[in-house]
Amino acid sequence: MAKKTAKKKTQAKITKDMSIGEAVAKYPETAEVFMKHGMHCLGCAIANFENIEQGAQAHWINVKKLIEDLNKAVKKKK
Repeated sequence: MAKKTAKKKTQAKITKDMSIGEAVAKYPETAEVFMKHGMHCLGCAIANFENIEQGAQAHWINVKKLIEDLNKAVKKKK
């Protein structure tokens, strides 16, 4: 009998629906990624209410690439 090994699923810690403020508060290492992508409004009051997707769209940023880079930064931190 072959022993089954469970593959550990890697879930994204950051999603496009998370607020920008929440992402930076939980994962401070993401601030640099937001800045690199052109989102310099991390201290703005709107960042606490606007989700990542909305912010990215407002700044003409590729949402999928931003989320990917944010999660890479979080994973690298571990």
